[in-house]
Amino acid sequence: MLFGVTDGKAIGTYLEHSFRTHLRQRYQFEEGNSAKGIDFPSVDVDLKVTSTRQPQSSCPFKSARQKIYGLGYGLLIFTYDKSDDHLSRTGCLSIVHTIYVEEHRTADYQTTSGILRILEHNGTRDDLFAFLQERMLPVDEIGAWSIVDELIAHPPQLGYLTISNALQWRLQYGRAIEQAGIIAGVEKLT
Repeated sequence: MLFGVTDGKAIGTYLEHSFRTHLRQRYQFEEGNSAKGIDFPSVDVDLKVTSTRQPQSSCPFKSARQKIYGLGYGLLIFTYDKSDDHLSRTGCLSIVHTIYVEEHRTADYQTTSGILRILEHNGTRDDLFAFLQERMLPVDEIGAWSIVDELIAHPPQLGYLTISNALQWRLQYGRAIEQAGIIAGVEKLT
């Protein structure tokens, strides 16, 4: 079925559908859709399937705060490796990593580690504002000052994703994969 397929989206869709079918045979659950924004809304979890060669995907941008405080839901991430057997004309799909990143660990690592460093070294509101500006957080000046006040009152937890600014967030999972099973909130499932 997957022989010759190189399109990551097609492979990801195939794996997502297979996983959902597997779950439906064993459990009853509310299924998400694009309107709800995540795959498993009743448990606040989104499913991401990506190649192990470049473990990344996109997700909708809602607020600049997501980069600091997390996406607002957990991530179940499957990374796969696909190869083709040309003699038998079959595709071989192997799941390399299955990890779960809890909601509070879905923020950007560099952003949260920088903020926490500033706070640990008695940084000022101005230091935090300058840092947010350097990170080119997609927020206007008034919004940035609001975030600064929130950071002082409620420091973030260290995130383990790399989140790039774009029209959608670009999520990269390399660090989360490396830390799975070592850091609380980033669990290795296989």
